[in-house]
Amino acid sequence: MSLEHQRVDLAGIVVDLLQRQDAVARIIDHSAPGYSSGQDRLRPLSVVSANLDHIVQFGAGGRWHGVLGDSLRPTLPLRSMQADESMEDRTHTMEWLTLLDGAPLVAQSNRLTGGSWPRLAGSDLIGPILDEAERTGLSVGFLGGSIEIQDELSHSLTQHRPLLHVSGFWSPARSELEDHETSVALADSIHRTETDILVVGLGKPRQELWMAAYGALTGARTLLAFGAVVDFLAGAVKRAPAWITDRGLEWAWRLGAEPKRMARRYLINDPPGLLKIRRDSSVVYADEPVSGQVHMASEHSRAQSQQASFVGRHESADASVLVVTYNNEDTIDELIASLRHEAHSLALRVVVADNGSADGTMQRLAAHSDVISVPTESNLGYAGGINAIRSLAGDCSAVLILNPDLTVGPGAIAAMLDRLSLSDAGIVVPRLLQGDGTTYPSLRREPTLGGALGDALLGERFPQRPGWASEIDFDPECYAHPHQVDWATGAALLIDAELEGRLGAWDEQFFLYSEETDYFRRARESGATIWYEPEAVMTHHMGGSGSSVALNALMAVNRVRYIRKHRSARYASAFQSVVALHEALRAAKPSHRGIFGVVANEQHWHGLPRGTQKPGWETEFPPGVVIVPAHNESSVIARTLEPLAELAASGAIEVIVACNGCTDETAKIARGFPGVKVIESDIPSKVAALNLADSKTMIFPRLYLDADISITPSALRMTFDYLARPEALSARPAFEYDASGASWPVRAFYRARRRLPATNQALWGAGAYGMSESGRQRFASFPELTADDLYVDGLFTPEEKKILPTVPVRVSTPRTVASLMAVLCRNYRGQGELRATAAGLPGNDATSTVRTLRQLIASISGPFSFVDAGVYGALVISGRLRAHKVKGLPSMRWERDDSSRS
Repeated sequence: MSLEHQRVDLAGIVVDLLQRQDAVARIIDHSAPGYSSGQDRLRPLSVVSANLDHIVQFGAGGRWHGVLGDSLRPTLPLRSMQADESMEDRTHTMEWLTLLDGAPLVAQSNRLTGGSWPRLAGSDLIGPILDEAERTGLSVGFLGGSIEIQDELSHSLTQHRPLLHVSGFWSPARSELEDHETSVALADSIHRTETDILVVGLGKPRQELWMAAYGALTGARTLLAFGAVVDFLAGAVKRAPAWITDRGLEWAWRLGAEPKRMARRYLINDPPGLLKIRRDSSVVYADEPVSGQVHMASEHSRAQSQQASFVGRHESADASVLVVTYNNEDTIDELIASLRHEAHSLALRVVVADNGSADGTMQRLAAHSDVISVPTESNLGYAGGINAIRSLAGDCSAVLILNPDLTVGPGAIAAMLDRLSLSDAGIVVPRLLQGDGTTYPSLRREPTLGGALGDALLGERFPQRPGWASEIDFDPECYAHPHQVDWATGAALLIDAELEGRLGAWDEQFFLYSEETDYFRRARESGATIWYEPEAVMTHHMGGSGSSVALNALMAVNRVRYIRKHRSARYASAFQSVVALHEALRAAKPSHRGIFGVVANEQHWHGLPRGTQKPGWETEFPPGVVIVPAHNESSVIARTLEPLAELAASGAIEVIVACNGCTDETAKIARGFPGVKVIESDIPSKVAALNLADSKTMIFPRLYLDADISITPSALRMTFDYLARPEALSARPAFEYDASGASWPVRAFYRARRRLPATNQALWGAGAYGMSESGRQRFASFPELTADDLYVDGLFTPEEKKILPTVPVRVSTPRTVASLMAVLCRNYRGQGELRATAAGLPGNDATSTVRTLRQLIASISGPFSFVDAGVYGALVISGRLRAHKVKGLPSMRWERDDSSRS
């Protein structure tokens, strides 16, 4: 056996030992049209370079061990899927040539064979290969790299290799590479160019996985998995000097050049590979069978791989697992252990948000160095916890939301990923088992009056009743087969990453319960489907959120809140009555005691559990500026600034308080908050203050916040996150009225107002609205108008305004009828001013009154809402009349409510 045909097994990777000229000759010969390897049909040659990273990922115990080998059919790289029968005529077995790369592998190969083998990096081989391709007329295509990089490469090749036949450039998105149909189409487009040599620069392991799956379909005779070689050829990345490369220190060069991207690979992931190649390496003799290129792992290496690791923050993953914990020290280890079992075959990233646990949950998490733990330092609720870590999901195919009291069954995540692809689903939910092994009825139907009434009267009795009479799907047959569902309990759901990005944040107004109902509905409304996969089995121990009468009351109230969000006021009122009936029928049970009164009386809703925030956990807060116009607001300005104080002090955001005509201590109080910028003007005008603040900052997006409105950091984060999107123009957070201490007519007025559709669709009314830079460019400066929020609202179409599902800002209502009348007078005077401008409101007072009257009548659903509507109508008419009386007064006159500021 000649030395140049020797092979070595380096930790499960069978490496071909060749000199540089022999490797180039092998590649060029195989790429030539007349080459025959003795097979009936030419087998494509896939060339990979084995370095430490390759050993870690594809070697014994690695995540992709056994993937690169002969295959009669293409197999999707990230999830199992049947290949189309029509591809068989172009699907051949692959021939793999694994070359020696990396100084540690070279040293070990020399030690095993007694020879002297060169390092054959793709970046070293590409020049001689292109030289020979240019000389022999072989066509070369390039797959991978950005469009900009490929433009530079095309220019470079035209200038330096004018005779090279370039068959094409392809720059697919990751989503295209992971999609079966688009990958087949991509391979077919390459096949039509009759490419001889295809340079694949998609990054490890994606390039090798794609080549194994679709390389044969490209028609290329040779495929080169040469990673960053496209960047090197284009001049986008500078190679290490020869003296560094010759001394085996190129890794240090690349680490210094790209520390963020390379640190984990070189300092954490790769070092274990050194031990592997020293311990599990041997010479492969000519009579030893080699299946493809991969050598089976030894029993020792299998045992060592039992504790699979999770991928880091900046690595690609098949799925990013998001978990929210709250006092879960008894269950979190079991969940993580079950995820590690799945990590043997899948790249999983695990991110945990801990909502201020008082037990040992954080200590348990600290024992897992590869789990990304985010202490929120307060109880944000389930939706708030998810929102706190959504941005850490990173580069992944799907996002998996899990309760902390779950155990993931073997193969469950892979089965969900399969279903996601096979059914083109947006969300996949698993089969949940209870602690005794029985299937938990987790599937749900969209909440309706009929379903709520059936559940109120019958509970779990008569489970075979018609579907319209229960929200819960009790049919055992439905839990035996995969199918589409409306929604399921939120203990476990796998979301397509692209859909997750489109849906955005979870609605934090629910705190706990019904947030998943809302999320599933939003997914369906976006056109996505939700699938149940019975082959994915998880055990739910039913203790993740705890249990108490207060939480049961919150569950009941949130059912009403959900219906209010998505259905008419009349429907929501009827639904609330049915929920109250449900609780009344169970009032004797200790777990339901007192809940009927809470559901029936909305004044008790404010005392239910709700999210709290501390901004210390916001390590990567989105930039933006909060502008607060203030006129004699000394009684409330501290309350407004306190939630923003740490963000302002840290420089994460800019906060500007624009004091206009203040004669009290507003400016002094605001200056007492570090990082808050205070500007003063003698002119007592809100719009003048807004324009002055705008002139003092260049930062976008911007939130304009009334001085008596408090916004939580999470609500601000969601607002800035949304406005940072390229398509975003305007948005505001959700809001709720705080009528505590108000007189009965005032409370009735605001109950009726909340039922009007316009209140829930416009930018005005919340005391807070935001604009992106593009949105702010709709106008030069705020005009001298009373109703600045109404003016801004009129600049955008309904499609351009986004009402975000944030923790609601609290709008304190006037306490007395007299104060309310002053506010109404100001509002209607502002509407009149705006109608008088060129960009005014459509219609006149009469048409506006008719439109409001119609909405008011439509909101009546019973005697209580009838009375509320009557009070609202009377006060509106009185306010409009008063506004007409003061029509001629100067526009800077500002009637405001002082009763809520005391």
